[in-house]
Amino acid sequence: VLMELNWENYFYGLIIISLIVWGLEAIFPWRKNQPLFRKDFWLDTFYMFFNFFLLNLIVLIALSNSAAEIFNDLLGIIGLSVANFQLIEINTFSFPVRIFVFFMVIDFVQWFTHRLLHRFEFLWNFHKVHHSVKEMGFAAHLRYHWMEPVVYNSIKYIPLAIIGGFSAQDVAFVHFFNIIIGHLNHANISLDYGIFKYILNNPKMHIWHHAKELPKERQQGVNFGITLSIWDYLFKTNYIPHNGRDIELGFEGDENFPTDFIGQELYPLNKK
Repeated sequence: VLMELNWENYFYGLIIISLIVWGLEAIFPWRKNQPLFRKDFWLDTFYMFFNFFLLNLIVLIALSNSAAEIFNDLLGIIGLSVANFQLIEINTFSFPVRIFVFFMVIDFVQWFTHRLLHRFEFLWNFHKVHHSVKEMGFAAHLRYHWMEPVVYNSIKYIPLAIIGGFSAQDVAFVHFFNIIIGHLNHANISLDYGIFKYILNNPKMHIWHHAKELPKERQQGVNFGITLSIWDYLFKTNYIPHNGRDIELGFEGDENFPTDFIGQELYPLNKK
């Protein structure tokens, strides 16, 4: 918060993005009967700051260092190092190319990981926190259990280690873009980007990811895209049967799911 105010300052960047998207919700609401201070607005706001800052500082920095050491130690057993796996000298590429490669790798890994969260019950119990949202709004984007970024970042480490060479500015640029699209995906606004809906995830697509009722053959989820929708269309996990503006959100049995932060954090730890 007190660091020099550069463009890559996450704290102020998140606040500015959130206020802009919230303003769009106020001016152009998709669900006009939904209050601006919707159900669980303040809970999601707390999640947003807790997950984006405290969790990153406490867990993810330690996780990144630990994952790097473990991976290097495992490679060392067979006489190798990360350098042996670096297939691309990404730092020799221009800024636009570096950004594009970094973004595509990150987004595909996140799409794949997101599918895992729905496929395996152990992971799904953590992911239920995110799907406990009953009224969609921008801040719901960052309502998730602290275990989720542990899973995401552990899986992301290996492909990024293989490529390597990204700068802090590269990471910040992609991260802010992902936050903007993620906020818009969860916002109460009518937006599908026209023909670009087949490339970018959007509110009219992502609302179906949170649908409480899905066809029997789709019970493990649909529309897993984080920023890009292209992976869902390529791998046939896309699903938009009709305008989903007023569909019920949640999951089966969510009436018994905790409604407070502590209860939601402890829920998956109490499941077998």
